[in-house]
Amino acid sequence: MQALPFAILAIVCYLAAGAWQALALARRVPPKTILVRSLGLLAVSAHTVVVAHSVFLGRGLHLGLFESASLFTWLIAALLIAVSLVKPLLNAGVGLFPLAALTLVALMLYPSHMVEANVSPGIVFHIVTSSVASALLSIAAVQAVLVAFQNHALKHRHTRGIIQVLPALTSMERLLFELIGAGLLLLTAAIVSGFIFIDNLFAQHLVHKTVFSLAAWLVFTGLLIGRHWLGWRGARAMRWTLGGCLLLVLGYFGTKVALQLFFHDI
Repeated sequence: MQALPFAILAIVCYLAAGAWQALALARRVPPKTILVRSLGLLAVSAHTVVVAHSVFLGRGLHLGLFESASLFTWLIAALLIAVSLVKPLLNAGVGLFPLAALTLVALMLYPSHMVEANVSPGIVFHIVTSSVASALLSIAAVQAVLVAFQNHALKHRHTRGIIQVLPALTSMERLLFELIGAGLLLLTAAIVSGFIFIDNLFAQHLVHKTVFSLAAWLVFTGLLIGRHWLGWRGARAMRWTLGGCLLLVLGYFGTKVALQLFFHDI
């Protein structure tokens, strides 16, 4: 692996950022937003080099299972750092930073050999919008867990520990549904562009992705409707968000996992 030193640096920084944020939420150390963001930014910068050397090779895209997972978590981490500059989102790094580190470890141990040919600008637009949508909705999934935990604790009058560190519940919920709304908008663009630029979205090698993506779109749309008309929040919102995110992950990684782990075809 040509970018091995950068991968190691990214792993160390991701784990350090995630660990400090976890300790801060547990009130074991003081919150250090600048420190966590700086570590995250350094990790993302090093991860960028890894992505450049592992995914964008020659005239094609190297999109094996762990290359795709690394690209996906890099995008999540980059969006998390960027959005945290204007929104109180850094707490989601507790789960997302270690996940990015884990995909880098997997990439180091199990590189693959799948290369896809050049793609048209329309396909590039589809890939970018679907990737950013999935990343935003994955961040929303972690945010939903935090909101549900905070809502449960406040209902039971548990006001110590992590509750004292998190922003106000109304702010947390507002941010959650802003993430879901933005992610759903991009997912809609990805689905529409897929029908426009891809010859047959229901071909055998694409049908599972199409079905899972459409199912996820329905879940997130239903959640926003339920939020607006029925006031859904807390555990219900968490379940719907996690369900929609799981559908997206299964749609993208399901076949890759089967081929990589069972048939060794990637």
